[in-house]
Amino acid sequence: MNLLNNLALDLDAIFTQINLIYVLTACALAMSMGVFLAKKQARTFNEQGYVGADTATKGSENLPNVNFFEYGDMRFLHLGTPAVQGSMQISKPFDIHLEYVQRMMGWLLFADLNQVNHLQAMQLGLGAASLTKFCHMHLGMQTTAVELNPQVVAMCRLRFNLPQDNAKLQVIVGDAAEIAGQEKWRGKIDALQVDLSDQDATCPALDSEAFYANCRELLTDNGCMTVNLFGRNANIDRSVQKIANAFGNDALWSFKRTKAGNTILLAFRTPRTWDTNSLLSQAQAIQVRWPLPAAKWLKVLAPVH
Repeated sequence: MNLLNNLALDLDAIFTQINLIYVLTACALAMSMGVFLAKKQARTFNEQGYVGADTATKGSENLPNVNFFEYGDMRFLHLGTPAVQGSMQISKPFDIHLEYVQRMMGWLLFADLNQVNHLQAMQLGLGAASLTKFCHMHLGMQTTAVELNPQVVAMCRLRFNLPQDNAKLQVIVGDAAEIAGQEKWRGKIDALQVDLSDQDATCPALDSEAFYANCRELLTDNGCMTVNLFGRNANIDRSVQKIANAFGNDALWSFKRTKAGNTILLAFRTPRTWDTNSLLSQAQAIQVRWPLPAAKWLKVLAPVH
């Protein structure tokens, strides 16, 4: 009897050792597969999605290289780093799918929807061209986008369905700060959308009171600036104060911060009042016309006081 018990214990020990070997082997294979997939993704990020010198405009040697990466139905824009600078749903290239970018369209809550196609939009910072495409394709607005990096423009035309310039669309390769200060644009822009960040998305690339004052001068009397305040090193309160100094404390509205960390601020040339019923009716009308979750905006939007 003791012999059988000892044999059973020996067999249990052997099976335990075998199971341990299987577990260790499986872990090793999983680690190897993880390394392989990571290297594959890195090659895709650094090589397949690179816009080379043949597609980039001369004079961009000191600017970050532009990459794209695809995952399923999504295509992501990068400026040579893992930080996402914009994205597109491949099956719906002219829609806006990111929550914070949708909120950049919040100025529609205060616009005459029947006259939108007669208004003029300007984007400072092209990103993946989501706002530019939406204003041009969905809203039919006169649309001007300003982008410092010519590789971004080339990538958006090549991989992100940005149309070529036409009578109602112009993409300018230039410095947003210089454009904002030019006399030719003053008082012309109804919807100014500012989304400027460095290649690592650490903070807004332009964030001075003088810059925001120039942005205000670009707007028509009923115009609105929407700005994305985002970055690991961004000081949101300080940025809001700079914008308030340029526009006035009673001219600012803000969305609550998104889960991704984006704070979208609306700044009006002429201050607006809050009317819950009117805004709800406007939001519902927006949703009927365009693929934007405008009704949800009212739950997270309020004047800044």
